[in-house]
Amino acid sequence: MREFFAASVARCEGLALAGSVGSVAEARACLDDPARVVDVLLVDLGLPDGSGLDVIRHARLRRPACEALVISMFGDEDNVLASIEAGALGYIHKDATPDDIAHTILEMKNGASPISPMIARRVLSRYRALQADQAASATGMASSRARAVPDDGEKVLLSGREQEVLELIARGFSYAEISRLKGVSVHTVQTHIKSLYSKLAVHSKSEAVFEATRMGLLPQMR
Repeated sequence: MREFFAASVARCEGLALAGSVGSVAEARACLDDPARVVDVLLVDLGLPDGSGLDVIRHARLRRPACEALVISMFGDEDNVLASIEAGALGYIHKDATPDDIAHTILEMKNGASPISPMIARRVLSRYRALQADQAASATGMASSRARAVPDDGEKVLLSGREQEVLELIARGFSYAEISRLKGVSVHTVQTHIKSLYSKLAVHSKSEAVFEATRMGLLPQMR
């Protein structure tokens, strides 16, 4: 399967294959090699000498601009959420692998967050369960929370347009799609995204969605 993915990338005019390896140690060596240009990391979680999560975390340290896409047999919520928290921008189950992984990579580079429908449904169910638990806990803490945050104005962290962009990236829209929807240039969308990252103290779209959800800026999945 690794050879199949490598061949798909190598055939694509818009991509160049930086390397194809089969272990955490080899992947780290690739990422540590300054002679290699690595913009995208396509990684499995079940590797012979460890977890693909270790590779994603190493990539974030060594190459912060590198975008990670997970393709794995592990489709449970814990692994998906752990991958997103580690820095993955997409998660595809091996049973739903696209015929042309190169096309999926190009879509991700254009701002999309590819995720298998089966996994999206599971994560959404998990998110709703967590949201229900948080709502129940919040009921008993309403008065103390009101003292900590006197009015809604103090909770507003983002401008109106930044909030709109945040909600759209949370729904999986690419930069180009947001640009068309809002009638602004892609550069303007990227400017809003950079401002979002700065205000939320994050470095990727997945981190922005996770942190915004934790802070209550994305109270519902749409």
